[in-house]
Amino acid sequence: MSSSTSSLEARHRQLGLTDDEYARILDRLGRTPGDVELAMLSLMWSEHCGYKHSRRLLRRLPTEGRHLLLGPGENAGAVDVGDGLAVAFKVESHNHPSAVEPFQGAATGVGGILRDVFAVGARPIAVLDSLRFGEPLDSPRSRYLLERAVAGIGHYGNSIGVPTVGGEIYFEQSYEQNCLINAMCLGLAPHERLIRSAAAGPGNVVVLLGALTGRDGIGGASVLASAELGEGDEAKRPSVQIGDPFTEKKLLECCLELLDRELLVSLQDLGAAGLTSAASEMAASGGVGITLDLCQIPLREVDMEPFEIMVSESQERMLCVARPECVGELLAVCERWEVLATTIGGVTDGDALQVLHRGSVVADLPVSVLIDDCPLYDLRPEPPSSELYSPPEAVLGGGESPAETLLALLRSPNLASRRPVFEQYDPIVQSRTVRRPDEADAAVLALPDGSAIAVSIDGNGRRVACDPRRGAAEAVYECAANLACVGAEPLGLTNCLNFGNPEKPHVAWQLTEAVEGLAEACEALGVPVVGGNVSLYNEAPSGPIFPTPVVGMVGRLPDATRAGRLGFAAEGDAIALVGAFEPSAAGSELSKLRGYAPVGELPIVDAQTLRSAHAAVRSGIRSGALRSAHDIAEGGVAVALAECCIAGGLGASVRLPDGLDPFAEAPGRAFIVAGPPAALEGFAVIGQVGGDTLAIAGLLEVDVSELTSARERGLAEWV
Repeated sequence: MSSSTSSLEARHRQLGLTDDEYARILDRLGRTPGDVELAMLSLMWSEHCGYKHSRRLLRRLPTEGRHLLLGPGENAGAVDVGDGLAVAFKVESHNHPSAVEPFQGAATGVGGILRDVFAVGARPIAVLDSLRFGEPLDSPRSRYLLERAVAGIGHYGNSIGVPTVGGEIYFEQSYEQNCLINAMCLGLAPHERLIRSAAAGPGNVVVLLGALTGRDGIGGASVLASAELGEGDEAKRPSVQIGDPFTEKKLLECCLELLDRELLVSLQDLGAAGLTSAASEMAASGGVGITLDLCQIPLREVDMEPFEIMVSESQERMLCVARPECVGELLAVCERWEVLATTIGGVTDGDALQVLHRGSVVADLPVSVLIDDCPLYDLRPEPPSSELYSPPEAVLGGGESPAETLLALLRSPNLASRRPVFEQYDPIVQSRTVRRPDEADAAVLALPDGSAIAVSIDGNGRRVACDPRRGAAEAVYECAANLACVGAEPLGLTNCLNFGNPEKPHVAWQLTEAVEGLAEACEALGVPVVGGNVSLYNEAPSGPIFPTPVVGMVGRLPDATRAGRLGFAAEGDAIALVGAFEPSAAGSELSKLRGYAPVGELPIVDAQTLRSAHAAVRSGIRSGALRSAHDIAEGGVAVALAECCIAGGLGASVRLPDGLDPFAEAPGRAFIVAGPPAALEGFAVIGQVGGDTLAIAGLLEVDVSELTSARERGLAEWV
């Protein structure tokens, strides 16, 4: 073996390729790859770009629906919302970069998901976030990550003028070393402006738009998200991208004008793996080749090597294809928006991504090798033989009264008011927001014709850790329940699958079961998956995170003025319990406070009963018969009632059905609704709105002011 071959083989391991994968590359190419080619292949064959351990599983998810316009495989999915308009949406993770540098990791996560949405021609109109951290009370690191990640999200969204309208935060010990930063974006577009990423037309021109290309982000998302984080991760800080929302704002407006003028054939975001992934994915989608000249690319640093240019993950960049006769007008539009635009190559016949540098070919790879030949691995799922997660430290001993238990739940980090967080975000910029955070179970955004769209994001790692299949299904059911509470019918779903190391059998089992649960729930509700993201290797030496599939769902309601609220609205209204409510204490918030590990099966769901409950609530809100609706989730029916009292500033007197555990949970199945007594005929009425206390007969009576104080005080101590 020659010394040059030996050094290349050593380098492929450093770049994350296994010996078998390197042998596969040699077989496919019939030669030894050059340095630039090996760098490109290592990223396209990474877990983050290649989905090596999940692609086969994802085929199980249903992707067809009557409202679907764009499905998986595009930068974002899109659904029809009527009146010639489409809503594009997607959720993605920026977990590993945020664990290393939380401000920029979270900020560029927002920037990246915004680009995914306007890459299909939609104007971003809202952002939501789903966050997970370690225990804030016990961990200065978790408090730091929370503070800086929230600041990064607010910085990017507020600066670019896109409202952050909702989200969720959970705190668990399993996320101590691996925080989760999932960002979701929605965009609005006329049908005719939607564009795909597929390059087309040999002879057409490839143009790079946006910021200068630098060394920031080299090996960032694609490398950080393809391996476990361990000791010494401070050294990875330079791999995290740096974001500039003001540059992205100009890029956004420029791209939308180019699309309105019909100057583009295709458009693609530059995210993980930079030019390598953007160019190869565009070529693969269009069945063409692409040639790039690196000497044409504007650089932030003049001495960059060719491989650095090809894998740089510098932010605020887009790649587009245009017809030659349109390039002059394209450049003029970019100049007016002060967006750097440079022709860097062209579309070719054949199946080659060719890269030139100073007149020499430094890479010449079949697109099929970069995209299609990435190995796909069969998982080896096995249920764990013992408990995976240690019990949390007990906060409650079990001898507390029901009133003391309720107040402790409302103060707990997972149930306390998120006001200290969402007040750092602008929820109303663009003037579409009908329901802000804390006003309803789902965010509501008005459409020009008087209708509205609703959106919710949800997941519960503790419940999924108990029972991956049913826990993942619950995330779908709860999102749909949240939409029902504002009167919206689900149109489509996106997801982000956050799991540990899939090469370990117990993690492979969690992932396999969770995907099956998502598929079953989507099929039961008739909701297609329009796209999403997988984030694996969220694992530290102490063990994996809770399996955390996060679901984002978009729905439509016909009248924005009738969007539901969660707070009790009027003295004398009747209160009803809607849905078949058979809750479980497994994985509940009370079980956590009492120091129990997440174990135990979750209840089976009867899909027909669930759909009927959702339809009844949705219909009641749309007709105006119901003045408020709130789904029963974390903390059970007692916490749901308390939240309705707090949000409306009104008390309530109720009597729960015999044998109902007030603190057990079954997300997505049942609701607390309220309205005029005559309107609730046929519902299971359990009480009445009124007074200044929450009184649950035979259980507790607590002033609404005391409930409010407990809930408001929780996170304020740490944020």
